[in-house]
Amino acid sequence: MRLFRPLRGERDDGALLRAVRAGQHEALGTFYDRHSGWLHARLNRRCGDPELVREVVQDTFVTVWRSAGGFRGTEAGGWLWTIAARRLVDALRAQERAERPLDLPVPDVPSAEQHVLAGLEYGDVGGALRRLSPELAAVLRATVVDGLTTREAARLLGIPEGTVKTRAARARRELRAALEPSTRQGPTGGRA
Repeated sequence: MRLFRPLRGERDDGALLRAVRAGQHEALGTFYDRHSGWLHARLNRRCGDPELVREVVQDTFVTVWRSAGGFRGTEAGGWLWTIAARRLVDALRAQERAERPLDLPVPDVPSAEQHVLAGLEYGDVGGALRRLSPELAAVLRATVVDGLTTREAARLLGIPEGTVKTRAARARRELRAALEPSTRQGPTGGRA
């Protein structure tokens, strides 16, 4: 996708960014004039806070000033959008962190989650998990313990979503069978 075509006699983005790298402020001004409009419009579609969008546009061009030497090529639209999108994500995360209430001191009493995780590590469930194949255990940890969606687990593990679903179902069946009271052995080695 071509975002801008320089007019005859105008420098392309690559030439402008080489001039920015050399410290020419007017080259950055030209680059800003060329790209800030579409960048602002595109960021507005992703974020409804106009003040935050203005800050992201400003941060983007500050980053361009600092890292113009890293650009290779003649058209910088994609490179610029990548910088802006990352700045927007960072700004939204910072805004979210700022809006969270301050954490209260954590008591020394173990939480319910800590009890569950200890059971996963050391109890019957932990033993059953250790007997699963690494592929099945990884899917269960990602989807159950870490709470990831099927799509997120697939991306994390580098496998298709359908494979995540199949492995999760198989892992649950194997865990259920391993934890059935009728299949557990008592302390004397016989059935409990």
